[in-house]
Amino acid sequence: FNKLRKTKLFRPLVEKLEKRAMGKSGKIQKAEFWGLLLFVGIPLPGTGAWTGSLIAAMLEINKKKAFLAIVCGVILAMVIMSVITYVIPWVVAWIAAR
Repeated sequence: FNKLRKTKLFRPLVEKLEKRAMGKSGKIQKAEFWGLLLFVGIPLPGTGAWTGSLIAAMLEINKKKAFLAIVCGVILAMVIMSVITYVIPWVVAWIAAR
């Protein structure tokens, strides 16, 4: 990001991304691994692997720890979305059929 920040073209974009990521980083700093995992794992707009990677880089979290937390977070998000997409409609249909 330091190289991109030096260019006139990308400076506003980099500053916007940094501001957005750092605004969400306070909770993550306290418990790096679990905070990053939960941040990535909660399927909401603006959270996810890309933003989690940006925050991990800006907070200088150990790369191996950040990678593991982000991968586990993506798996958690997948499980949450699968439950919402498949299990809840199945349960509703099962209850309605009774």
